[in-house]
Amino acid sequence: MRRWAHQAKLILAGLAALFGAAGASAQEAWEPHPDDSLLFDVRLGEYRLGDGVRGYQTPGSVCIDLADTIAALDVPIAIDDAGNRAEGWAFTEENQIVIDRNRNRVRFGESSDNLPDGIVFDTPEGWCVATQALAAWFGVTMEADLRNAVLLLSSEQPLPVQRAMERRGRAAGLRPRLDFDLSSLPQANTPYRMWRTPSVDVVVSLGGLRDRQRRTSGIERRYEIYASGELLTASVDARLASDNRGVPQSLRVRAFRSSNTGNLLGPLQATHFAIGDVAGQSSPIAVQPTSGRGLIVTNRPLDQPDSFDRRTFRGELPDGWEAELYRNGQLLSFSMDRGDGRYEFVDVELRYGINRFEVVLYGPQGQTRRETEVINVGAASIPPRQTWYWAGASQDNRDLISIDNRDFARGSNWRAGFGLERGINARTSLAFQLNNLVIADERVTVVEGSVRRAIGPALVEITAAWADNGGYAARAQLLGRFGRAYISAESVIARDFRTERYGTDTTGRHSLALDHSLNIGRVVMPVRVQATYQTRANGADQLDVAARISANMRRFALTGEIGYRRQTTSDTVGPPAQTNAAILANGRIGRVRLRGEARWRLSPGSRFESAALTADWAAGENSAWRAELGYQATLNRARASIGYVRRFNRFALTASAEAATDGSVAAGLNLAFSIGPNPRGGVQVTADKLASSGQTVARVFRDLNNDGVRQPGEPYEEGVQITTGRAPSNEPTDENGVAVVTGMTPYRPILVGIDTSSLADPFVQPRGPGVVVTPRPGIAAVVELPLVSAGEVDGVLVRAGGGALEGVDLELVDIEGRVVKTMRTDFDGFFVFEGVPYGEYSVRIAELSAQAIGVNAALGRRAFVSDETDSVRLGTVAVGGPVASSE
Repeated sequence: MRRWAHQAKLILAGLAALFGAAGASAQEAWEPHPDDSLLFDVRLGEYRLGDGVRGYQTPGSVCIDLADTIAALDVPIAIDDAGNRAEGWAFTEENQIVIDRNRNRVRFGESSDNLPDGIVFDTPEGWCVATQALAAWFGVTMEADLRNAVLLLSSEQPLPVQRAMERRGRAAGLRPRLDFDLSSLPQANTPYRMWRTPSVDVVVSLGGLRDRQRRTSGIERRYEIYASGELLTASVDARLASDNRGVPQSLRVRAFRSSNTGNLLGPLQATHFAIGDVAGQSSPIAVQPTSGRGLIVTNRPLDQPDSFDRRTFRGELPDGWEAELYRNGQLLSFSMDRGDGRYEFVDVELRYGINRFEVVLYGPQGQTRRETEVINVGAASIPPRQTWYWAGASQDNRDLISIDNRDFARGSNWRAGFGLERGINARTSLAFQLNNLVIADERVTVVEGSVRRAIGPALVEITAAWADNGGYAARAQLLGRFGRAYISAESVIARDFRTERYGTDTTGRHSLALDHSLNIGRVVMPVRVQATYQTRANGADQLDVAARISANMRRFALTGEIGYRRQTTSDTVGPPAQTNAAILANGRIGRVRLRGEARWRLSPGSRFESAALTADWAAGENSAWRAELGYQATLNRARASIGYVRRFNRFALTASAEAATDGSVAAGLNLAFSIGPNPRGGVQVTADKLASSGQTVARVFRDLNNDGVRQPGEPYEEGVQITTGRAPSNEPTDENGVAVVTGMTPYRPILVGIDTSSLADPFVQPRGPGVVVTPRPGIAAVVELPLVSAGEVDGVLVRAGGGALEGVDLELVDIEGRVVKTMRTDFDGFFVFEGVPYGEYSVRIAELSAQAIGVNAALGRRAFVSDETDSVRLGTVAVGGPVASSE
């Protein structure tokens, strides 16, 4: 009877809301009462959003908590309780929303209205907004189903939160949920050894060329060998490359160790140290990072750049390859083979917020490699109450082992340096650097000091530098986001100060850059404008202005660039101003990926300079084609090329051919393979890159005694799919319970677990979420993943007075405090956790649900699932007392 009475009450309340039975006077007199609070289950199509939204039945409407709604829909709206104001945007940046309760105004998109009474209510939970008004502001439809306590949402276009849930649904079969701290989970221990047989990546190229204009021809033979292993308890890698005659040209060797936990070198607590061919550090004003033979040690986190406002990207670039650098999907720079086997993007600017960089390498026969790095610039760039250091010495541009004694244009001088950075608090840090190096054939010692401060949505750094030759310099840098605009500003002043970063005779450099996104209909157009003015001691000043605009239109992205440069001198007439323009495009038509560019010189003397169009498409699961057309105005030559890539189990083979309108021709053949220890025993030859990536050997077994360790007689499990965060195994476990995961990013911790959907028996489950592996290049980590029997835990959740609690989220927590299962109570308070591995658990109410019904989350009930009691009946579970008031 009590349940029917409650449902009748809800139906009558719903009718009252539908027909507007309550008048304005009732609205003004309405006050929220805790017993009248509701908890709505938010539904968007087939998806359930968030952990529920709290609300009330008010005279004439239903209101829902604004903060809960923001969390459920994942929209960037901030509520300022002190200012009685909420501001942000919903679903698209053009739908800006401002709720100003002091002025009784609301602005959404292009509309602006008064904020009448009965729209926003003050409740103990916060702002409660009428669903009709909130739906209009957000541009969606909201329907409150009081009978079933459900808030139904619909939209003409898929919402971002819906697309995100669809992506998570597609990824659910690839990896387990990672909504916990990886450091709290079991860690795989892969000790260093005195010797581990190295894995070796080999690339061999054979090509022929006849160039009519340069009057050259011949056969080229090149190879590149990269190996990584362990020696004397250290990681060791080496790269050997030849010239175009097959004669060894360079050999780079490095011994190092890296650790995310900072446990290296005893009291130094280093995260990385290396000796051999190393990359140096940079400084805010004087020092540019260089590569050469030497040593370095640091305790800076491995994923933290050494400069907060810029990042230098370096890597191996085989002969004939090209490299492109992208940030957040936008092409930033391009690098061609420069003859020393490296690519280098120096001082790439970082934006405030998330910077997702991707270096894409293109081989001469159609090969493609990708390297990704994510850098977050913000308050996280400051080490709160931590001290980071680095120290090193190196010889510029010299390999540890010189083979051909090449002359280096930039010199081969030794340098040494030391740096410290200390976080004073969560928003301020101080830094100091001391460097001794050769700049412009003069050896100098440079001291630099910096202070960095997070101010609102911006980071500011001020640096002063002094050299022992009497020169000095100062620099101020700002990175910030203001509304939808990203700002980067820099000002450098130098007096008798020589700097690698800005030029040896620079006296001043001042720059300002603005990034903004324009929304024209459904097209998002990122715009960047940058101006730089540089002064020099010889009076040769230079002004550079550049603008870039991009547009993403369905399957294509177009970028237009224009650049202007003017140089002035104090005593002579400077060169004429230059203006250049370019158009870049990339996209996809069906299975074909297209990439093209065209460049013009607008002044002095307008002329077309070059154009290129490249197409890549897959011919099958293991093969691909690449075609290219190009034209160079300076050579008055057009060219066309075709390449084919075929990947076999043990190697990859590519072939290419090219012809030009002047009669020049070229052809090439490329073979790539890797050889290394087989984790199952013996030696393996494969097309996978073994030396440059990590591996994990996962062994799955039935843990009959539930101790987490395989004992003799406990059987292996065949046909189980292994999951990782980024590299799923291609095949399930074999008859020995073994699956090998390859292609894992080195030194990036990742959870290796079991895909429960691949388990045939629902009453067999993983003993835990998995094991965290930190891969090392060329090394196979070994983990054991136990499977245990599983049962179920059920009960009925009721109020202290006996009434059933419907729609309350519950959590099943193991003895280590991890949430292993979640579920929501039925209409009669019944709940059941299925597939619970044997062990000891407690049941608690989810935080938001506990707040909504005003009770403590702890229920004080424990469950022991075992062979004797695989079905635990908790019976009636009464909620605890009310939460103590904060007043």
